[in-house]
Amino acid sequence: MFPTGLPSPNPPPRPTQEARPAASDVKHDSSITASKKRRINSGTEREDLIDSISSSPKSLNSPTSQHIQKKLRFEDSVDFIGLDVKMTEETASCSNKSKNVFLPGGVGHHANGLTKTAGSNTFSNSKPGAAKKLVIKNFKDKPKLPENYTHETWQKLKEAVEAIQNSTSIKYNLEELYQAVENLCSHKISAKLYKQLRAVCEDHIKAQISQFREYPFPYALDSVLFLKKIDKCWQDHCRQMIMIRSIFLFLDRTYVLQNSMLPSIWDMGLELFRFYIISDLKVQSKTIDGILLLIERERSGEAIDRCLLRSLLSMLSDLQIYQDSFEQRFLEETNRLYAAEGQRLIKPLIATVEKQLLGEHLAATLQKGLTHLLDENRIEDLSLLYQLFSRVRGGVQVLLQQWIEYIKVFGSTIVINPEKDKTMVQELLDFKDKVDHIIDICFMKNEKFVNAMKEAFETFINKRPNKPAELIAKHVDSKLRAGNKEATDEELEKMLDKIMIIFRFIYGKDVFEAFYKKDLAKRLLVGKSASVDAEKSMLSKLKHECGAAFTSKLEGMFKDMELSKDIMMQFKQNIPGNIELTVNILTMGYWPTYVPMEVHLPAEMVRLQEIFKTFYLGKHSGRKLQWQSTLGHCVLRAEFKEGRKELQVSLFQTLVLLMFNEGEEFSLDEIKLATGIEDSELRRTLQSLACGKARVLTKVPKSKDIEDGDKFSCNDDFKHKLFRIKINQIQMKETVEEQASTTERVYQDRQYQIDAAIVRIMKMRKTLTHNLLVSEVYNQLKFPVKPADLKKRIESLIDRDYMERDKENPNQYNYVA
Repeated sequence: MFPTGLPSPNPPPRPTQEARPAASDVKHDSSITASKKRRINSGTEREDLIDSISSSPKSLNSPTSQHIQKKLRFEDSVDFIGLDVKMTEETASCSNKSKNVFLPGGVGHHANGLTKTAGSNTFSNSKPGAAKKLVIKNFKDKPKLPENYTHETWQKLKEAVEAIQNSTSIKYNLEELYQAVENLCSHKISAKLYKQLRAVCEDHIKAQISQFREYPFPYALDSVLFLKKIDKCWQDHCRQMIMIRSIFLFLDRTYVLQNSMLPSIWDMGLELFRFYIISDLKVQSKTIDGILLLIERERSGEAIDRCLLRSLLSMLSDLQIYQDSFEQRFLEETNRLYAAEGQRLIKPLIATVEKQLLGEHLAATLQKGLTHLLDENRIEDLSLLYQLFSRVRGGVQVLLQQWIEYIKVFGSTIVINPEKDKTMVQELLDFKDKVDHIIDICFMKNEKFVNAMKEAFETFINKRPNKPAELIAKHVDSKLRAGNKEATDEELEKMLDKIMIIFRFIYGKDVFEAFYKKDLAKRLLVGKSASVDAEKSMLSKLKHECGAAFTSKLEGMFKDMELSKDIMMQFKQNIPGNIELTVNILTMGYWPTYVPMEVHLPAEMVRLQEIFKTFYLGKHSGRKLQWQSTLGHCVLRAEFKEGRKELQVSLFQTLVLLMFNEGEEFSLDEIKLATGIEDSELRRTLQSLACGKARVLTKVPKSKDIEDGDKFSCNDDFKHKLFRIKINQIQMKETVEEQASTTERVYQDRQYQIDAAIVRIMKMRKTLTHNLLVSEVYNQLKFPVKPADLKKRIESLIDRDYMERDKENPNQYNYVA
């Protein structure tokens, strides 16, 4: 293929002239067929007419003129220059006289001889339609070239080639030059002629590179101007090689075609141009960069010279460097272009799709599927949902609102239902773990979702005042009690951390404190604490969360326990004998309030109490000891048929069991009279001894509850696999009365806090309207207060002359100093 806009190296074939019907064309039978056909870049070429021998004798004594034409076509080397032609005409009246007729040959400087043998008559005298026979024979001797013919002929050819290369006129006739090449080839000078032609072409092309190096290369020239310069050089080269090849066509079609290792004249020109011009690194780089620049400009909408671009690409293809030097870079640039275009165009397309398919239906989509996904904890689907909603403006906010609503609804079902009180705290912890996991994995730890979750928890957990705080305290108590083997120390620590997170959400922290203090006191006094380290760790967490004032009393309880140990060591050192007595000295302000209960203690216990009282008051004068029998516990040794056992029992259980050393059977009233224990407490105590797992007493009649008239006796057949049996778990159980009294104390303490807050505010502000006072009180209090309760406290303070209503404005209060 040749560059667009350039003439093909071979011009199109001309119409072939046909011989007149009056004469016969005779072709030379010994023409040599080429042994190998070569494909030339210009495509299939026309076989040129090399020589024409025409005979047009004028009419000799005949009205009709005969015209004889002979065409010879060369496809390979032929060694004859002229032809000996003999034509014999045979007629009925032929004569023996022959006549020679010579026709001009027109081939080189030789002439072809045409010999005609005829009778006495001329052609015109012969009969019309008579048979004619033309015989062609080779010369007997091969013609030789004149001296210095080769050198002179090459000089002519060289001048012609240089004239073509320099775009000047050629002095010689092209047909003469063509014949000269044919003559040289016919006399075995083809190889030398080919080398000389290649040398001339090579010298000319070498000289062309200088025009691209005479500038400060490579960036001084404008890219487009440089490309035009390269293109002009290429077009000139193609035009020159076409003309040169047309002169040396015989060489190209004979010698070159027979030597498969030699490139054709056209391919030789391409090879030289490629080697000396386009293979120069700087020229090639500038050319490729310029072509890519043109392509980029056209892609960006600028007008470019497309003919120039097409010609240059054809040049790269013809020189066979398109794939190696240009294609890869072109594909890379194209890839970058379409990647950038894809990014530029895809964004508005995606935005439109997302808006129409998703943005317009956010709420409807979430209402149909979000609750279902959250209930089933479908993490992957929730992650995809979040990513999808993040692509739409306002999508995350809509998802956030639905997220808050889900937490509130689900959490409320846990907190409000009284039937779930036993499992409330554990369900809250599990629910908190679940939402934390969803936030971390699905919502990519989005701070908005974290804060929304905290607000939602705080909202639903306080829909039921005080109860969650109470249940959280009891849950902590169950985990810190001795005998809890559910978790290791590390797991217990992690669980306490989770409970503290739930603890932060509750408003009634004073309720938690009251129940936690009561349960802590039992764990410490009854010896049921699982780990002192765990107790102090929990205390540290509460102090960090609520401040030192919140935990000051709890810390005082631990100090009392440590001081009691020191006192008992001194007591046992100073009192002779082995007295098995342990007394805990409690500071009344630190510990929960206990109602004193007078019971009838055995004489031995009373004696021990007096001994300790005398010792303690001797050490600390001015103090008063009040014995709390409800929290006392003992170890009794009992003899059964199975053998000896040790019973760890409460003080009340001890008083009941000791009665059976004096008798076999006692009624409820008799036990009550002998021990002095309050009726409800006595019934609980007897129930634990006669109806529990370890039944050391037998009740008649048998039932789960203690009724009036029941009788009790010692169970001599009592059996148990353990030697020491704990029966005092009843002390750890909370009665309804204890719960009610604890709640009542919390309400009383709240009233004192409300009164103190109101007085502080009025003392500072002196005068304040009702609404502003209520707002200030709410800001200071850490627990929820109903407006009606707050109004009662204000009225109480007015009655006690801490404040008064303004005489002119009843809605305003004044502080009374």
